[in-house]
Amino acid sequence: MSNEQEQDEPIQEGSGDASQDDKVTGILSQVSADLELRPKEDGFALLTTRLSDAGIRLDRDQILALADRLPRAR
Repeated sequence: MSNEQEQDEPIQEGSGDASQDDKVTGILSQVSADLELRPKEDGFALLTTRLSDAGIRLDRDQILALADRLPRAR
């Protein structure tokens, strides 16, 4: 995919209608799935990036609390 065709927002209609809590829950699920496939990845960093990309502003303590819910490397 070229940069001119890069997706920079959700494709599904209505995806912007979710509450912030719903978005955070979805992002947490996505990052959890990522870590199942790549357990050595830094869950906190992935979570921080995904939240930022979604325009969700949480402080470090809130992100750490969410990261505690992610699967651990085995």
